[in-house]
Amino acid sequence: MGIWQAATVFFFSMVVSHAAEPTKPFAWNPPKVAQSMFTPDLGMLNSEREEYATNLAALAANQIVAAKASSQSLAEARRLLGLALHLSPRNKRAIVVNFQLTKGLLPEVTASAYSPQVFARLLLSRGQLLEKQGGDENNRLAQMFVKLAAEMDSTNEDAVYASEVQRLDHGTLDWSAITDAPTKQP
Repeated sequence: MGIWQAATVFFFSMVVSHAAEPTKPFAWNPPKVAQSMFTPDLGMLNSEREEYATNLAALAANQIVAAKASSQSLAEARRLLGLALHLSPRNKRAIVVNFQLTKGLLPEVTASAYSPQVFARLLLSRGQLLEKQGGDENNRLAQMFVKLAAEMDSTNEDAVYASEVQRLDHGTLDWSAITDAPTKQP
């Protein structure tokens, strides 16, 4: 056997053994979304809500896979998927990723329309526009978008500044409304 053949066999055996490695179990606490906290009064079209939800779910899935389901990536994904499901409760990508994680499966990495840095800029811009539109729902989502933008790209000084000003003015953002909807009493 030649050296190149031996190297090829070694490479493929490593790929196969790596692919066959079982993923370590992880505990997924799915976001509890009884119904969307956003009504049709939210200053976004349904198609826009759907697109943001799809990109949030793809980002969550890709981060979990990249971090091998670390507890930090799962906590972040819980917020991202919760927000995605509030924006568009029947969003295919968000529902599929949430289901797979519930079954203990790592979702597949999906190509996103945007890099995290570009998506962070979009979230910041959209959050600022929602804030200008005014209203409780728009302001609530604006705060979430700006906070996510700062977390996704901490080198974006505008996002970090806007997020910190919001924190100073309104306090720390409480994500429990997104992730832990109260259960309805019969």
